[in-house]
Amino acid sequence: MGRILVIRGGALGDFLLTLPALRLLRDTYPDNHLEILGYRPSIDLALVSGHADAVRSIEYGPMAGFFIPGSTLPPDLVAYFSGFHIVVSYLYDPDGFFRGNLEKAGVKTLIEGLHKVDPDGDHAALQLARPLQALALYLDDPAPVLTPDPQPEAQGRVALHPGSGSPTKNWPADQWTEVATRLHAARPGTEFLLVTGEVEHDTAAALVADWRARGLPFLHRHATPLPELARDLAACRLFLGHDSGISHLAAACGLPCVLLFGPTNPAVWAPRNPDITVVRPESGSLDHVPATDILAIALERLPAKLA
Repeated sequence: MGRILVIRGGALGDFLLTLPALRLLRDTYPDNHLEILGYRPSIDLALVSGHADAVRSIEYGPMAGFFIPGSTLPPDLVAYFSGFHIVVSYLYDPDGFFRGNLEKAGVKTLIEGLHKVDPDGDHAALQLARPLQALALYLDDPAPVLTPDPQPEAQGRVALHPGSGSPTKNWPADQWTEVATRLHAARPGTEFLLVTGEVEHDTAAALVADWRARGLPFLHRHATPLPELARDLAACRLFLGHDSGISHLAAACGLPCVLLFGPTNPAVWAPRNPDITVVRPESGSLDHVPATDILAIALERLPAKLA
């Protein structure tokens, strides 16, 4: 049995956009051991649906030596890397120091993937899978798929994630509250899953206080471990969000998604999963998107009577 290692840094969205490439490797080499070296908690998602057999954190001090030319390599990492027949690396290595040290450690087949997606190219998942053509592997479906067991507590809710990795990609927080309030009035049985992360700490506190004051029924998941959040999202009936890693997670879990895109290009960054609606104003500013537009789209996707 062969052994394949994929080294993937980056944030949650970057990792999820690499899942189709991982699935291509898994489907082509089903009897091989496939392992991922990267950042937790994102890489833990690879275990949810069998994309990998094992994961390992890249945040290990001695790894730094592999980015220094002529350094003495740690014996444990030399043994680790040399134990793989194929290594696919997406790490930034402009001077080739990492590549040279992997070869020094005994890696025979190294495939170097993209460190950064071309914002003017084709879909990100297709770009990230393209280096696998060196193995005669060609990606047909750029949609990542995760199949976590749904969390009963979140069953039938409408999930909202009012944040992203950049404030320039975010719709104003009061608009999210407006949509939730109007949606609950139009569909009185609607309950919500409010998803926030560390970067939305201050916004989250204000939203939670406001939503409680309005009497909106909701579960709040803040900085939840990603495998647990995937279970929550898999139980929901609709997701509303931005261009963010959490939106890619919701799409991968099979939710219909309504996604607001501002300065980024949805042709490159929007999920390619089924039932994805992208809202992008011509100005590129989400300040110009009224809550009534998002409400109308959400109502089209929810039944007139909720069970």
